[in-house]
Amino acid sequence: MLIRILLCYIFGYIRISVEGYYIEKLINICTNKKIVIWHVKRDKNVKIHFNIATNDFKEIVKIAKKLKCHAKIEKKKGLPFLLNRYKKRKIFAIVAIIIIASIIILSSFIWNIEIEEESGQNLEGIYQDIIQAGLSMGKLKAKINTKEIINEVRLKRQDIAWMGIELKGTNAIVRLVKADSKPEIIDETEYCSIISDKSGIITKINAQNGTANVKVGDTVSEGTTLINGWLEGKYTGMRYVHARGEIEAKVWHTKNTFIPYKSTETRETGELQNIYSIKFNNFEINLKKRLSKFKIYDTIETEKKIRLFSNFYLPISLKTTTYKELVEEEKNYNLEEAKNIGKQQLEQELENEIEDKTKIINKNINTYEKENGIEIYVTYEVLETIGTNEKIVF
Repeated sequence: MLIRILLCYIFGYIRISVEGYYIEKLINICTNKKIVIWHVKRDKNVKIHFNIATNDFKEIVKIAKKLKCHAKIEKKKGLPFLLNRYKKRKIFAIVAIIIIASIIILSSFIWNIEIEEESGQNLEGIYQDIIQAGLSMGKLKAKINTKEIINEVRLKRQDIAWMGIELKGTNAIVRLVKADSKPEIIDETEYCSIISDKSGIITKINAQNGTANVKVGDTVSEGTTLINGWLEGKYTGMRYVHARGEIEAKVWHTKNTFIPYKSTETRETGELQNIYSIKFNNFEINLKKRLSKFKIYDTIETEKKIRLFSNFYLPISLKTTTYKELVEEEKNYNLEEAKNIGKQQLEQELENEIEDKTKIINKNINTYEKENGIEIYVTYEVLETIGTNEKIVF
């Protein structure tokens, strides 16, 4: 019976309604005559709906008449009726075939490159490096060798700890893990000294292994040896060691800026203008003139890829160019105002630079008046641990 129903779908079937007082008897007669009916649905007590093969309809009508019931066709379904319905819509059929063929062809290419960097880390220039390695939009997926691309990018860059490429649909997902930049760790068994990595004045030095080369109060510059990697005794002579110790120094952080008494500043008015265009891969069609109506403006461009499914991108994107209106304002400052603006700016920059704010022991501000403004220098004196290991080369 299942095969017969399936054949009815292929060769066509109809859904009919029969109304009358003897619909149960009609179903029994159909069963006895081996007339296949399916998807039977009763409507109230005197009406029933069901599907039958098209060539069984005449027989159903004869049975219905004998039982004084009324039979009516509700829907015609199946492949023959579908083809007949679209026989006069050749253009629609042709367009549908072209669209389906285009989608099949486009699915063989990469139309979007998605870069996922761990913890939102930003690797500068990585997109261009990936393109140059051979993963570009519009490239046939069959010609993309992900292993070769990964090897080429990793050989070129030292800031990548791990890289993976996954091709899904027309989307290439590039996953990256940034390598941590750590100082060279010298093995405990190797001989080394401790040298200064900053300039400052020594406030504390404790040589736990090795010989101190400086004392409290000494001024050191970057590269000065703080603890030598050897010990010398009256009876043992000189022997090399792996230097260890704690060194603290007063270090200075200085920043400067110039604040003019008269300046022109720009600010946003809040007025926006959006210009839209459609891009077909690298070909762009502007929907209207791209000139902004504003005299002074900032430009922000965003591009949204068109996709059919989550990872099935098309070589079509909607590009939005947003113009933000700006106005220029003349700013006039007196000496004190200019000094305060510069001081606040520099202090904020220095505090962002210094990790431990509790180690700031002094702050010094110097100003130098000029004809058209004021030059400001802000210096923070900070207690910091200094020194790094340097291997002894014989």
